[in-house]
Amino acid sequence: MNATQRIWICTNCGYSSSKPFKANICPKCHFTFWKYMYCAYTLISASPPETCPECGIQVKFQNITCYIPDWDDHERVNSES
Repeated sequence: MNATQRIWICTNCGYSSSKPFKANICPKCHFTFWKYMYCAYTLISASPPETCPECGIQVKFQNITCYIPDWDDHERVNSES
């Protein structure tokens, strides 16, 4: 059986790592990206706001700083479920 190595990649600068970023902050560009999945508003900040600046709804933003490009479909987080 082949072991699959996961790689986390920053959506801003492209920095990659074999381990998740500490506190979800890219160690190279020091950014954290947040996205509200309802209206797709995206922002860069240390922490997300409680209310979406775009649509004004009190929301929970999803951290999209790093991603794993080789995820299998059953491993993806579905925020609409």
